[in-house]
Amino acid sequence: MLYTAYELQRSWLNAASTWASVGAQMLSNPVLPFGYSGLGPSMASALEVFAHASAPYGKPAFDIEAVTVDGVSYPVTEAIVMHRPWGNLLHFSHPGLPADAPRLLVVAPMSGHFATLLRGTVERMAENAHVFVTDWADAKMVPLSEGEFDLDDYIDYLIGFLEHIGEGAHVLAVCQPSVPALAATAIMAEAKHPCRPLTLTMMGGPIDTREAPTSVNDLAMQRPIEWFRHTVIATVPLQYPGAGRQVYPGFLQLAGFMSMNLGNHMLSHYHMFKHLVEGADEDADATKDFYEEYRSICDLNAAYYLQTVEEVFQKQSLASGTFMHRGKPVDLAKIKDTAILAVEGERDDISGIGQTKAALHLATGLAASRKQYHLAPEVGHYGIFNGSKWRNRIAPIVEGWMKQHGQARLKAVA
Repeated sequence: MLYTAYELQRSWLNAASTWASVGAQMLSNPVLPFGYSGLGPSMASALEVFAHASAPYGKPAFDIEAVTVDGVSYPVTEAIVMHRPWGNLLHFSHPGLPADAPRLLVVAPMSGHFATLLRGTVERMAENAHVFVTDWADAKMVPLSEGEFDLDDYIDYLIGFLEHIGEGAHVLAVCQPSVPALAATAIMAEAKHPCRPLTLTMMGGPIDTREAPTSVNDLAMQRPIEWFRHTVIATVPLQYPGAGRQVYPGFLQLAGFMSMNLGNHMLSHYHMFKHLVEGADEDADATKDFYEEYRSICDLNAAYYLQTVEEVFQKQSLASGTFMHRGKPVDLAKIKDTAILAVEGERDDISGIGQTKAALHLATGLAASRKQYHLAPEVGHYGIFNGSKWRNRIAPIVEGWMKQHGQARLKAVA
């Protein structure tokens, strides 16, 4: 009933959004007298804000057409190099990359948003590396015949992607996938897998949520896992390919994130309204672009969501040494030669300071020279991997770490 009620509300809002958009265009049309009155532009701007806020948004495209390196612009090629039911592996490259350019697997979160949330991350790293991205599927679009998907499958997918990329790859995990990426690294290290990553960079990841818990962590701890199972899990309606699948709906995740900073979101829309009234279209478009991405949501398979809540946020299994993969314990001490970089934001209100850094202490078999911590000043959760601070301050540190330890492993093997 929850999903059906949401779909009914969405259809109503879709119609309202369309009418509001038509009204905004009419009121702002210079042919009509309303377009020149004081009331006309204000009403048109208000309708445009409402139309944008209530419009439905599907899966966005990366739309990375070109990157500029040393003043030269190169066209970017995007290709699906591996197709699997629960997620494709994308490859971004350009003709200016040298023959020995590093290969980087960017692990996008499976947390209610599409991989395009990392567009800024991919665009910046694609300047100097072959970038591969985990493009996770929307659970409501995966037929029941494809089976379930949980944390074990997530880890298996990462290992499979690394095998496809081949030996000598690097991994960059943003937020939630820091846990399965670290686990996959330990599993591959114990097996002496030749495709284990040269470096692992984790940014704003919940490795140990007992460190500086945030409101996100508190919410997960306040209720038993059965409460989540019976309260927030819904069934996909008949109009989708995944009809009948049990999921954690993306609209619930979005509602949760919006409620955390409701005042800021309302203020952003008010500023957008003012920009439209004043004719500052570029500023208004920047806000629109952000919310079009932010409000593009996807569903999570119920088994994966519930296992993540329980193992990552309630039990802190990886940090406490009780994390299991396919019935076998995951031992972080087995990581011996994958250099680990932990990046955190000073103002991160999703993953608190120390949660990602915990990985450095847990990897007891790794030499101190292969560990590094960076606390990005005046940076929030999204600023870690998007925006000017990411491009100019954080990305060069990641690139330097990859270069330093990629060469070290290759020399040791030689």
